[in-house]
Amino acid sequence: MTIKLLTEKYGIDKVKDMLSYIDMILDRNKYINLTAVRNKEEAIEKHIVDSLIITDIPEYISSDNIIDVGTGAGFPGIPLAIASPEKNFVLLDSTLKRLKVIEEFAEELDIKNIRTVHERAEEIVRKEEYREQFDICVSRAVANLKKLSEWCLPFVKIGGSFIAYKGDNYVEEIEEAKKTIRKHGGKIEKIVRLPYNENSISGHVLIIIKKIK
Repeated sequence: MTIKLLTEKYGIDKVKDMLSYIDMILDRNKYINLTAVRNKEEAIEKHIVDSLIITDIPEYISSDNIIDVGTGAGFPGIPLAIASPEKNFVLLDSTLKRLKVIEEFAEELDIKNIRTVHERAEEIVRKEEYREQFDICVSRAVANLKKLSEWCLPFVKIGGSFIAYKGDNYVEEIEEAKKTIRKHGGKIEKIVRLPYNENSISGHVLIIIKKIK
């Protein structure tokens, strides 16, 4: 998806903010390790296009409160927050320096619908203010599906969904994660196969797990 296509879908102002965020990340990346991606064109594909791939999913469209577990340098959370200013986002990560950068850049771009949380997922989910409080939990390229299900499903309300961005080994990961998914009240609702993109950082499928109990 080119910048032209992004602009047609999300509007020029939102795309400008997304590109500005990428520029800021790449510039700060010279001093702090935020991303392995160094090239802007590659960053657009891997960090913007890849992040936004869920915006057409019905589960995302109908959601209001979203948590991004293991947000890293703010992906997918920041592009999604720019694309969907009507939704509220919590960006969770265990690395404080990255969250400080996200906060700084979000303030500069006047992104008001995000909040960062410095904590480990497995610890913070024990707190009532986070447990089963979100319509959607998203996670991209953080860990295997078994571990992610253990971390992410407890954040999701009954009736909500955990959406994992996954790669070519997703079948094996699903098999290994089945018991953990059931244990945490989840059921694999569907697998959305994405158009092949050699620049994708997180893979070619979305695994959508519904919280049923």
